[in-house]
Amino acid sequence: MKKIHVRVSRYDPEGDARPHYQNYVVEVNEGARVLHVLQAIHDEIDPTLSFRYCCGAGQCGSCAVRINGVPGLACMEEARDDMTVEPLDLPVKKDLVVDLLPYLNTLPRIQPGGEAFVPDREKVELIKPLRSCIECLCCVSVCPAMDVTRFDGPAAMRQEQRLALDPRDRKDRVTEAVSRGLFACTSCQACWKVCPKDIEIPGKAIEKLRALANRKGLTLPRHQEVARFIRESGRSIVRTGPTFLEDAPEVIEPDGPVRATVGFFVGCMYNGRLPATARDAMEVLKRNGIRVIIPREQVCCGSPLIRTGQIDFIDTLKKRNIDAFVFRNIDTVLTMCAGCGSTLKNDYRTPFRVMDINEVLTKFGIEAPARLPIRVTYHDPCHLLRGQGIRDEPRELITQVADLVEMPSVCCGSGGGVRSGMPDVASALGENRRKEIEKTGAEIVVSSCPFCEFHLSEHTDRPVRNVTSLLLEGYREKDRKKAEQQVQG
Repeated sequence: MKKIHVRVSRYDPEGDARPHYQNYVVEVNEGARVLHVLQAIHDEIDPTLSFRYCCGAGQCGSCAVRINGVPGLACMEEARDDMTVEPLDLPVKKDLVVDLLPYLNTLPRIQPGGEAFVPDREKVELIKPLRSCIECLCCVSVCPAMDVTRFDGPAAMRQEQRLALDPRDRKDRVTEAVSRGLFACTSCQACWKVCPKDIEIPGKAIEKLRALANRKGLTLPRHQEVARFIRESGRSIVRTGPTFLEDAPEVIEPDGPVRATVGFFVGCMYNGRLPATARDAMEVLKRNGIRVIIPREQVCCGSPLIRTGQIDFIDTLKKRNIDAFVFRNIDTVLTMCAGCGSTLKNDYRTPFRVMDINEVLTKFGIEAPARLPIRVTYHDPCHLLRGQGIRDEPRELITQVADLVEMPSVCCGSGGGVRSGMPDVASALGENRRKEIEKTGAEIVVSSCPFCEFHLSEHTDRPVRNVTSLLLEGYREKDRKKAEQQVQG
Protein backbone atom coordinates (compact mmCIF):
# COMPACT_ATOMS: atom_id res chain seq x y z
CA MET A 1 0.00 0.00 0.00
CA LYS A 2 1.06 3.59 -0.50
CA LYS A 3 -0.28 7.00 0.44
CA ILE A 4 -1.41 9.31 -2.34
CA HIS A 5 -1.94 13.04 -1.86
CA VAL A 6 -4.34 14.32 -4.49
CA ARG A 7 -5.97 17.64 -5.29
CA VAL A 8 -9.39 17.30 -6.91
CA SER A 9 -11.46 19.97 -8.60
CA ARG A 10 -14.91 20.30 -6.99
CA TYR A 11 -17.87 22.20 -8.37
CA ASP A 12 -21.60 21.92 -7.84
CA PRO A 13 -23.41 24.51 -9.99
CA GLU A 14 -26.38 24.38 -7.66
CA GLY A 15 -24.39 25.69 -4.72
CA ASP A 16 -20.91 26.84 -5.80
CA ALA A 17 -20.12 30.17 -7.39
CA ARG A 18 -17.01 28.75 -9.02
CA PRO A 19 -14.86 25.59 -9.01
CA HIS A 20 -12.45 25.04 -6.13
CA TYR A 21 -9.88 22.42 -5.17
CA GLN A 22 -10.06 19.98 -2.31
CA ASN A 23 -7.11 17.99 -0.94
CA TYR A 24 -7.33 14.33 0.00
CA VAL A 25 -4.98 11.62 1.28
CA VAL A 26 -5.83 7.98 0.52
CA GLU A 27 -4.08 4.64 0.74
CA VAL A 28 -4.07 2.50 -2.41
CA ASN A 29 -2.16 -0.48 -3.72
CA GLU A 30 1.09 -0.12 -5.64
CA GLY A 31 0.28 0.39 -9.31
CA ALA A 32 -3.16 1.84 -8.55
CA ARG A 33 -4.77 3.93 -11.26
CA VAL A 34 -6.26 7.39 -10.87
CA LEU A 35 -9.71 5.80 -10.94
CA HIS A 36 -8.81 3.71 -7.88
CA VAL A 37 -7.87 6.89 -6.02
CA LEU A 38 -11.18 8.54 -6.93
CA GLN A 39 -13.06 5.43 -5.81
CA ALA A 40 -11.15 5.41 -2.51
CA ILE A 41 -12.04 9.06 -1.90
CA HIS A 42 -15.69 8.37 -2.66
CA ASP A 43 -15.93 5.18 -0.58
CA GLU A 44 -13.80 6.15 2.41
CA ILE A 45 -13.80 9.94 2.72
CA ASP A 46 -16.34 11.87 0.65
CA PRO A 47 -19.33 10.13 -0.97
CA THR A 48 -20.41 13.43 -2.56
CA LEU A 49 -17.52 13.37 -5.06
CA SER A 50 -18.93 12.87 -8.56
CA PHE A 51 -17.05 11.20 -11.42
CA ARG A 52 -17.87 8.81 -14.26
CA TYR A 53 -16.59 5.31 -14.95
CA CYS A 54 -17.87 2.12 -16.48
CA CYS A 55 -15.58 -0.55 -17.93
CA GLY A 56 -12.42 0.26 -15.99
CA ALA A 57 -10.42 -1.13 -18.91
CA GLY A 58 -9.89 1.81 -21.25
CA GLN A 59 -12.65 0.81 -23.65
CA CYS A 60 -15.64 3.03 -22.84
CA GLY A 61 -14.11 6.51 -22.43
CA SER A 62 -16.40 7.34 -19.50
CA CYS A 63 -13.68 8.21 -16.98
CA ALA A 64 -11.81 10.81 -19.04
CA VAL A 65 -10.40 13.62 -16.86
CA ARG A 66 -7.39 15.92 -16.78
CA ILE A 67 -4.50 14.58 -14.74
CA ASN A 68 -1.91 17.27 -13.98
CA GLY A 69 -3.44 19.29 -16.81
CA VAL A 70 -3.31 16.52 -19.44
CA PRO A 71 -6.47 14.70 -20.60
CA GLY A 72 -6.50 10.93 -20.16
CA LEU A 73 -8.49 7.98 -18.90
CA ALA A 74 -8.55 7.69 -15.11
CA CYS A 75 -8.67 3.90 -15.37
CA MET A 76 -5.46 3.75 -17.43
CA GLU A 77 -3.23 6.42 -15.88
CA GLU A 78 -1.13 5.36 -12.90
CA ALA A 79 -1.77 7.36 -9.73
CA ARG A 80 1.11 9.60 -8.66
CA ASP A 81 1.62 11.39 -5.39
CA ASP A 82 0.74 15.12 -5.40
CA MET A 83 -1.31 14.89 -8.56
CA THR A 84 -4.17 17.20 -9.55
CA VAL A 85 -7.35 15.79 -11.08
CA GLU A 86 -9.73 18.09 -12.94
CA PRO A 87 -12.61 17.69 -15.39
CA LEU A 88 -12.03 17.92 -19.13
CA ASP A 89 -12.18 21.45 -20.46
CA LEU A 90 -15.88 21.07 -21.30
CA PRO A 91 -19.09 22.29 -19.56
CA VAL A 92 -19.08 20.84 -16.03
CA LYS A 93 -22.21 19.20 -14.62
CA LYS A 94 -20.68 18.37 -11.23
CA ASP A 95 -17.10 17.91 -10.02
CA LEU A 96 -15.37 15.70 -12.63
CA VAL A 97 -18.51 14.99 -14.65
CA VAL A 98 -18.76 17.00 -17.87
CA ASP A 99 -21.68 17.35 -20.28
CA LEU A 100 -20.86 15.15 -23.28
CA LEU A 101 -24.29 14.93 -24.90
CA PRO A 102 -24.37 18.27 -26.78
CA TYR A 103 -21.26 17.24 -28.68
CA LEU A 104 -21.96 13.52 -29.02
CA ASN A 105 -25.37 14.31 -30.49
CA THR A 106 -23.69 16.24 -33.33
CA LEU A 107 -21.35 13.42 -34.39
CA PRO A 108 -22.08 12.16 -37.91
CA ARG A 109 -24.00 8.89 -38.07
CA ILE A 110 -24.04 6.44 -40.93
CA GLN A 111 -26.75 6.93 -43.55
CA PRO A 112 -27.02 3.61 -45.37
CA GLY A 113 -28.36 3.38 -48.85
CA GLY A 114 -27.64 2.14 -52.33
CA GLU A 115 -25.70 -1.00 -53.10
CA ALA A 116 -23.24 -2.08 -50.41
CA PHE A 117 -20.03 -3.88 -51.30
CA VAL A 118 -16.95 -5.20 -49.54
CA PRO A 119 -14.21 -2.54 -49.50
CA ASP A 120 -10.85 -3.43 -51.00
CA ARG A 121 -7.73 -3.97 -48.88
CA GLU A 122 -6.43 -0.43 -49.45
CA LYS A 123 -9.64 1.11 -48.12
CA VAL A 124 -9.72 -1.28 -45.17
CA GLU A 125 -6.20 -0.19 -44.21
CA LEU A 126 -7.33 3.45 -44.31
CA ILE A 127 -10.32 2.66 -42.10
CA LYS A 128 -8.40 0.72 -39.44
CA PRO A 129 -6.69 3.71 -37.73
CA LEU A 130 -10.04 5.53 -37.47
CA ARG A 131 -12.37 2.93 -36.01
CA SER A 132 -11.10 2.67 -32.43
CA CYS A 133 -12.58 5.96 -31.15
CA ILE A 134 -14.28 5.56 -27.75
CA GLU A 135 -15.88 9.05 -27.83
CA CYS A 136 -14.19 10.18 -24.62
CA LEU A 137 -13.84 13.70 -26.11
CA CYS A 138 -10.29 14.20 -24.82
CA CYS A 139 -9.48 15.50 -28.30
CA VAL A 140 -12.36 17.98 -28.29
CA SER A 141 -11.30 19.35 -24.90
CA VAL A 142 -7.87 20.46 -26.21
CA CYS A 143 -8.80 21.75 -29.68
CA PRO A 144 -7.84 25.46 -29.86
CA ALA A 145 -9.80 26.16 -33.05
CA MET A 146 -13.11 25.16 -31.47
CA ASP A 147 -12.73 28.01 -28.98
CA VAL A 148 -12.61 30.72 -31.64
CA THR A 149 -14.67 29.62 -34.63
CA ARG A 150 -17.38 27.25 -35.84
CA PHE A 151 -15.45 24.03 -36.12
CA ASP A 152 -17.12 20.75 -35.23
CA GLY A 153 -13.80 19.44 -34.00
CA PRO A 154 -11.46 16.49 -34.31
CA ALA A 155 -13.89 13.74 -33.24
CA ALA A 156 -16.40 14.84 -35.88
CA MET A 157 -13.71 15.05 -38.58
CA ARG A 158 -12.49 11.57 -37.70
CA GLN A 159 -16.02 10.25 -38.06
CA GLU A 160 -16.57 12.09 -41.36
CA GLN A 161 -13.48 10.42 -42.83
CA ARG A 162 -14.49 7.06 -41.38
CA LEU A 163 -17.87 7.32 -43.08
CA ALA A 164 -16.38 8.70 -46.30
CA LEU A 165 -14.52 5.40 -46.57
CA ASP A 166 -17.51 3.24 -45.62
CA PRO A 167 -19.14 1.68 -48.71
CA ARG A 168 -22.46 1.44 -46.85
CA ASP A 169 -22.77 5.21 -46.39
CA ARG A 170 -24.48 7.25 -49.11
CA LYS A 171 -23.88 10.83 -47.90
CA ASP A 172 -21.36 13.30 -49.36
CA ARG A 173 -19.09 13.39 -46.32
CA VAL A 174 -16.46 15.62 -47.87
CA THR A 175 -18.77 18.52 -48.63
CA GLU A 176 -20.33 18.11 -45.19
CA ALA A 177 -16.89 18.20 -43.53
CA VAL A 178 -16.05 21.43 -45.32
CA SER A 179 -19.31 22.96 -44.09
CA ARG A 180 -18.44 21.84 -40.55
CA GLY A 181 -15.12 23.69 -40.50
CA LEU A 182 -12.64 21.27 -42.08
CA PHE A 183 -10.19 24.03 -42.98
CA ALA A 184 -10.21 25.56 -39.48
CA CYS A 185 -7.87 22.86 -38.11
CA THR A 186 -4.38 24.26 -37.49
CA SER A 187 -2.66 20.84 -37.60
CA CYS A 188 -1.45 21.46 -34.05
CA GLN A 189 -1.79 17.72 -33.30
CA ALA A 190 -2.98 18.32 -29.72
CA CYS A 191 -5.95 16.03 -30.39
CA TRP A 192 -3.71 13.14 -31.46
CA LYS A 193 -1.32 13.48 -28.54
CA VAL A 194 -4.09 13.21 -25.90
CA CYS A 195 -6.08 10.47 -27.65
CA PRO A 196 -6.14 7.34 -25.46
CA LYS A 197 -6.37 5.25 -28.65
CA ASP A 198 -3.56 7.12 -30.44
CA ILE A 199 -5.73 8.07 -33.41
CA GLU A 200 -3.73 10.39 -35.66
CA ILE A 201 -6.67 12.61 -36.51
CA PRO A 202 -4.75 15.40 -38.34
CA GLY A 203 -2.87 13.06 -40.68
CA LYS A 204 -5.29 10.15 -41.01
CA ALA A 205 -8.56 12.09 -41.16
CA ILE A 206 -8.31 15.85 -41.65
CA GLU A 207 -5.55 15.90 -44.27
CA LYS A 208 -7.23 13.00 -46.08
CA LEU A 209 -10.56 14.85 -46.12
CA ARG A 210 -8.82 17.96 -47.42
CA ALA A 211 -7.28 15.91 -50.23
CA LEU A 212 -10.74 14.61 -51.16
CA ALA A 213 -12.05 18.18 -50.97
CA ASN A 214 -9.32 19.25 -53.37
CA ARG A 215 -10.50 16.69 -55.92
CA LYS A 216 -13.98 18.19 -55.65
CA GLY A 217 -12.66 21.70 -56.21
CA LEU A 218 -13.39 22.76 -52.63
CA THR A 219 -9.88 23.86 -51.64
CA LEU A 220 -9.84 27.43 -50.29
CA PRO A 221 -8.85 30.05 -52.91
CA ARG A 222 -5.82 31.26 -50.96
CA HIS A 223 -4.54 27.69 -50.61
CA GLN A 224 -4.87 27.25 -54.35
CA GLU A 225 -2.76 30.38 -54.86
CA VAL A 226 -0.02 28.98 -52.61
CA ALA A 227 -0.03 25.73 -54.59
CA ARG A 228 0.28 27.58 -57.89
CA PHE A 229 3.17 29.62 -56.55
CA ILE A 230 5.01 26.50 -55.36
CA ARG A 231 4.62 24.93 -58.79
CA GLU A 232 5.91 28.04 -60.52
CA SER A 233 8.73 29.08 -58.17
CA GLY A 234 9.48 26.15 -55.89
CA ARG A 235 8.63 28.35 -52.91
CA SER A 236 5.47 28.95 -50.89
CA ILE A 237 5.95 32.68 -50.27
CA VAL A 238 6.52 35.70 -52.49
CA ARG A 239 10.02 37.10 -52.22
CA THR A 240 10.29 40.55 -50.67
CA GLY A 241 14.05 41.02 -51.08
CA PRO A 242 17.33 39.12 -51.40
CA THR A 243 16.97 35.58 -50.10
CA PHE A 244 19.20 33.66 -47.74
CA LEU A 245 20.16 31.16 -50.47
CA GLU A 246 21.20 33.99 -52.77
CA ASP A 247 23.52 35.56 -50.19
CA ALA A 248 24.93 32.57 -48.30
CA PRO A 249 27.97 30.57 -49.48
CA GLU A 250 27.39 26.90 -50.24
CA VAL A 251 29.73 25.87 -47.43
CA ILE A 252 30.10 27.71 -44.12
CA GLU A 253 33.20 26.64 -42.23
CA PRO A 254 33.29 26.86 -38.44
CA ASP A 255 35.56 29.28 -36.60
CA GLY A 256 37.48 26.45 -34.92
CA PRO A 257 37.91 22.70 -35.33
CA VAL A 258 35.10 20.90 -37.17
CA ARG A 259 33.00 18.93 -34.69
CA ALA A 260 30.27 17.93 -37.15
CA THR A 261 29.06 18.54 -40.70
CA VAL A 262 25.41 19.04 -41.57
CA GLY A 263 23.37 19.98 -44.60
CA PHE A 264 21.03 22.90 -44.01
CA PHE A 265 17.41 22.70 -45.21
CA VAL A 266 16.51 26.38 -45.13
CA GLY A 267 12.74 26.39 -45.65
CA CYS A 268 10.69 29.03 -47.46
CA MET A 269 10.19 31.43 -44.55
CA TYR A 270 13.80 31.63 -43.38
CA ASN A 271 14.94 31.81 -46.97
CA GLY A 272 12.66 34.59 -48.15
CA ARG A 273 10.92 36.29 -45.24
CA LEU A 274 13.30 35.98 -42.25
CA PRO A 275 16.78 35.54 -43.77
CA ALA A 276 18.43 37.55 -40.96
CA THR A 277 17.31 34.91 -38.46
CA ALA A 278 18.86 32.16 -40.61
CA ARG A 279 22.12 34.12 -40.70
CA ASP A 280 22.02 34.37 -36.89
CA ALA A 281 21.74 30.59 -36.73
CA MET A 282 24.74 30.16 -39.03
CA GLU A 283 26.83 32.39 -36.74
CA VAL A 284 25.89 30.24 -33.74
CA LEU A 285 26.72 27.03 -35.61
CA LYS A 286 30.04 28.45 -36.77
CA ARG A 287 30.96 29.42 -33.24
CA ASN A 288 30.22 25.90 -32.03
CA GLY A 289 32.25 23.94 -34.57
CA ILE A 290 29.49 22.92 -37.00
CA ARG A 291 30.30 22.97 -40.72
CA VAL A 292 27.20 23.75 -42.79
CA ILE A 293 26.59 22.74 -46.42
CA ILE A 294 23.73 24.56 -48.16
CA PRO A 295 22.50 22.99 -51.43
CA ARG A 296 21.16 25.59 -53.84
CA GLU A 297 18.69 23.18 -55.51
CA GLN A 298 16.48 22.72 -52.45
CA VAL A 299 12.86 23.85 -52.70
CA CYS A 300 9.73 23.98 -50.53
CA CYS A 301 9.36 20.86 -48.38
CA GLY A 302 5.71 20.61 -49.41
CA SER A 303 4.19 21.03 -45.96
CA PRO A 304 1.73 23.75 -47.09
CA LEU A 305 0.46 21.37 -49.77
CA ILE A 306 0.22 18.31 -47.52
CA ARG A 307 -1.62 20.19 -44.77
CA THR A 308 -4.15 21.63 -47.23
CA GLY A 309 -4.71 18.41 -49.19
CA GLN A 310 -3.01 19.46 -52.43
CA ILE A 311 -0.76 16.46 -52.81
CA ASP A 312 -0.40 15.96 -56.58
CA PHE A 313 2.94 17.82 -56.73
CA ILE A 314 4.44 16.43 -53.51
CA ASP A 315 6.52 13.62 -55.01
CA THR A 316 8.32 16.09 -57.28
CA LEU A 317 9.28 18.29 -54.33
CA LYS A 318 10.43 15.30 -52.28
CA LYS A 319 12.67 14.02 -55.06
CA ARG A 320 14.29 17.39 -55.66
CA ASN A 321 15.03 17.91 -51.98
CA ILE A 322 16.31 14.41 -51.30
CA ASP A 323 18.52 14.47 -54.41
CA ALA A 324 20.01 17.84 -53.43
CA PHE A 325 21.42 16.42 -50.19
CA VAL A 326 22.20 12.89 -51.41
CA PHE A 327 24.29 14.34 -54.28
CA ARG A 328 26.59 15.90 -51.66
CA ASN A 329 26.82 12.73 -49.55
CA ILE A 330 25.21 14.49 -46.59
CA ASP A 331 24.17 12.10 -43.83
CA THR A 332 22.62 14.66 -41.45
CA VAL A 333 20.21 17.39 -42.56
CA LEU A 334 19.57 20.25 -40.15
CA THR A 335 16.30 22.18 -40.09
CA MET A 336 15.39 25.43 -38.35
CA CYS A 337 11.75 25.50 -39.36
CA ALA A 338 9.57 23.31 -37.14
CA GLY A 339 7.16 22.62 -39.99
CA CYS A 340 9.93 21.65 -42.42
CA GLY A 341 11.56 19.42 -39.83
CA SER A 342 8.31 17.66 -39.01
CA THR A 343 7.56 17.15 -42.69
CA LEU A 344 11.01 15.76 -43.51
CA LYS A 345 10.86 13.42 -40.51
CA ASN A 346 7.26 12.25 -40.84
CA ASP A 347 6.16 12.68 -44.47
CA TYR A 348 9.40 11.84 -46.30
CA ARG A 349 11.40 8.62 -46.46
CA THR A 350 14.93 10.01 -46.44
CA PRO A 351 18.27 8.18 -46.70
CA PHE A 352 19.72 10.72 -44.27
CA ARG A 353 19.02 11.70 -40.68
CA VAL A 354 16.99 14.87 -40.06
CA MET A 355 17.71 16.91 -36.92
CA ASP A 356 16.27 20.17 -35.65
CA ILE A 357 18.84 22.84 -34.82
CA ASN A 358 17.96 22.63 -31.13
CA GLU A 359 18.78 18.91 -31.23
CA VAL A 360 22.12 19.53 -32.94
CA LEU A 361 23.24 22.25 -30.53
CA THR A 362 22.30 20.29 -27.42
CA LYS A 363 23.82 17.07 -28.77
CA PHE A 364 27.25 18.62 -29.38
CA GLY A 365 27.04 21.19 -26.60
CA ILE A 366 27.59 24.90 -26.97
CA GLU A 367 30.09 27.45 -25.76
CA ALA A 368 28.58 29.20 -22.76
CA PRO A 369 27.09 32.58 -23.74
CA ALA A 370 26.92 35.57 -21.42
CA ARG A 371 23.73 35.73 -19.41
CA LEU A 372 21.43 38.58 -20.32
CA PRO A 373 19.46 40.45 -17.61
CA ILE A 374 16.08 39.66 -19.15
CA ARG A 375 13.04 37.45 -18.53
CA VAL A 376 11.78 35.55 -21.57
CA THR A 377 8.90 33.20 -22.26
CA TYR A 378 9.03 30.36 -24.76
CA HIS A 379 6.32 29.51 -27.27
CA ASP A 380 6.37 25.81 -28.21
CA PRO A 381 5.85 25.45 -31.98
CA CYS A 382 3.28 22.69 -32.55
CA HIS A 383 5.37 21.02 -35.25
CA LEU A 384 8.37 20.98 -32.91
CA LEU A 385 6.71 19.95 -29.64
CA ARG A 386 4.14 17.50 -30.99
CA GLY A 387 5.40 16.94 -34.52
CA GLN A 388 8.97 16.11 -33.46
CA GLY A 389 8.72 15.53 -29.72
CA ILE A 390 11.21 18.31 -28.98
CA ARG A 391 10.50 20.12 -25.73
CA ASP A 392 13.55 20.18 -23.45
CA GLU A 393 16.28 21.09 -25.94
CA PRO A 394 15.23 24.69 -26.67
CA ARG A 395 14.66 25.28 -22.96
CA GLU A 396 18.12 23.96 -22.17
CA LEU A 397 19.60 26.50 -24.61
CA ILE A 398 17.41 29.42 -23.53
CA THR A 399 18.15 29.05 -19.83
CA GLN A 400 21.87 29.43 -20.53
CA VAL A 401 21.16 33.00 -21.65
CA ALA A 402 18.12 34.30 -19.76
CA ASP A 403 15.52 33.59 -17.09
CA LEU A 404 12.66 31.55 -18.53
CA VAL A 405 9.00 31.99 -17.54
CA GLU A 406 6.74 29.19 -18.78
CA MET A 407 3.30 29.54 -20.35
CA PRO A 408 0.81 26.94 -21.62
CA SER A 409 1.83 25.17 -24.83
CA VAL A 410 -1.05 26.08 -27.13
CA CYS A 411 -1.17 26.71 -30.90
CA CYS A 412 -0.65 30.32 -32.04
CA GLY A 413 -2.87 29.84 -35.09
CA SER A 414 -0.33 30.06 -37.91
CA GLY A 415 -0.30 26.40 -39.00
CA GLY A 416 -2.38 24.05 -41.11
CA GLY A 417 -3.02 26.70 -43.76
CA VAL A 418 -5.22 28.63 -41.32
CA ARG A 419 -3.17 31.83 -41.41
CA SER A 420 -3.46 32.05 -45.20
CA GLY A 421 -6.90 30.53 -45.70
CA MET A 422 -8.79 31.68 -42.60
CA PRO A 423 -6.94 34.76 -41.30
CA ASP A 424 -9.68 35.71 -38.83
CA VAL A 425 -9.31 32.34 -37.07
CA ALA A 426 -5.52 32.68 -37.03
CA SER A 427 -5.82 36.18 -35.61
CA ALA A 428 -8.17 35.05 -32.83
CA LEU A 429 -5.74 32.30 -31.80
CA GLY A 430 -2.88 34.81 -31.95
CA GLU A 431 -4.81 37.05 -29.57
CA ASN A 432 -5.15 34.15 -27.14
CA ARG A 433 -1.38 33.77 -27.24
CA ARG A 434 -0.97 37.50 -26.60
CA LYS A 435 -2.98 37.19 -23.40
CA GLU A 436 -0.84 34.30 -22.17
CA ILE A 437 2.35 36.17 -23.04
CA GLU A 438 1.20 39.18 -21.02
CA LYS A 439 0.45 36.98 -18.00
CA THR A 440 4.11 35.89 -17.86
CA GLY A 441 5.47 39.42 -17.52
CA ALA A 442 8.29 38.43 -19.88
CA GLU A 443 10.14 41.08 -21.84
CA ILE A 444 10.87 38.87 -24.87
CA VAL A 445 9.08 35.98 -26.57
CA VAL A 446 11.31 33.19 -27.88
CA SER A 447 10.31 30.47 -30.33
CA SER A 448 11.85 28.14 -32.90
CA CYS A 449 9.58 28.30 -35.94
CA PRO A 450 9.39 31.07 -38.56
CA PHE A 451 5.62 30.88 -38.90
CA CYS A 452 5.15 31.17 -35.13
CA GLU A 453 7.71 33.97 -34.88
CA PHE A 454 6.14 35.93 -37.74
CA HIS A 455 2.59 35.40 -36.50
CA LEU A 456 3.32 36.14 -32.85
CA SER A 457 5.12 39.37 -33.77
CA GLU A 458 1.78 40.64 -35.10
CA HIS A 459 -0.02 39.88 -31.85
CA THR A 460 2.31 41.09 -29.11
CA ASP A 461 4.22 44.26 -28.37
CA ARG A 462 7.10 42.18 -27.00
CA PRO A 463 10.05 41.45 -29.31
CA VAL A 464 9.92 37.93 -30.76
CA ARG A 465 13.24 36.12 -31.14
CA ASN A 466 14.42 32.77 -32.42
CA VAL A 467 16.33 30.59 -29.94
CA THR A 468 19.54 30.99 -31.97
CA SER A 469 19.14 34.78 -32.19
CA LEU A 470 18.92 34.87 -28.41
CA LEU A 471 22.08 32.76 -28.15
CA LEU A 472 23.84 35.10 -30.57
CA GLU A 473 22.91 38.07 -28.38
CA GLY A 474 24.51 36.22 -25.49
CA TYR A 475 27.68 35.62 -27.49
CA ARG A 476 27.90 39.25 -28.59
CA GLU A 477 27.51 40.39 -25.00
CA LYS A 478 30.26 37.96 -24.00
CA ASP A 479 32.54 39.34 -26.72
CA ARG A 480 31.74 42.91 -25.72
CA LYS A 481 32.66 42.24 -22.09
CA LYS A 482 35.87 40.49 -23.13
CA ALA A 483 36.90 43.41 -25.36
CA GLU A 484 36.09 45.85 -22.57
CA GLN A 485 38.29 43.90 -20.12
CA GLN A 486 41.15 43.85 -22.62
CA VAL A 487 40.96 47.61 -23.03
CA GLN A 488 40.87 48.14 -19.29
CA GLY A 489 43.76 45.66 -18.83
